[in-house]
Amino acid sequence: MTAGDGRAVEAEPIDVVERRFGARAGIIRSFADALATTGVDRGLIGPREVPRLWSRHLLNSLALEALIGPGEAVADVGSGAGLPGLVVAVARPDLTVSLIEPSLRRVTWLEEFIGRQGIGNARVVRARAEELRSSGERWPVVTARAVAPLERLAGWCLPLLRPHGRLLALKGESAQEELEAARRTLANLGAARSRVLIVGDADTGPATVVEVVGREDR
Repeated sequence: MTAGDGRAVEAEPIDVVERRFGARAGIIRSFADALATTGVDRGLIGPREVPRLWSRHLLNSLALEALIGPGEAVADVGSGAGLPGLVVAVARPDLTVSLIEPSLRRVTWLEEFIGRQGIGNARVVRARAEELRSSGERWPVVTARAVAPLERLAGWCLPLLRPHGRLLALKGESAQEELEAARRTLANLGAARSRVLIVGDADTGPATVVEVVGREDR
């Protein structure tokens, strides 16, 4: 399979898509197509990512939804091309997902796709995470993927958590090292506890997540 300009696109895992997205399988397929075409054209993802779009990006994002409870509100910080936030929103219509992204180019692309597909449980917020501190809006779950080192990411995200809220940061092999390096910052921010989790299943493959629980008296 190829994109419109001849770029090779990773084959869709049809059984997984139908099983995990159900009635919204068509939406996630359209999302994959959009990422491989206009997403590349507008610089949201690199062309080298297209041949591994499902395995490295979409299914990796999907693995995160297992950590999110029924009906929770989620803020996806630095959403970029909608990874992981938009994937989670499509897979979980019970959730309300705010895609927080400062770039007008990315915000426009996300809004166009959400509006075209009628994804009612996702919205786009054009802002930097630190700008939202004064808004008073807080979330039980904040997600992030490939945004910044944990020490800096926590400074942006922990102030956005409700009491007992959780930051879920998708990370790579250096997750434990990042967590150890960020211990003092997390303590200064009042984090109650933190840990590295390996999540995912046969559908998604493994994903590494740093979970940070915010202070209880916020």
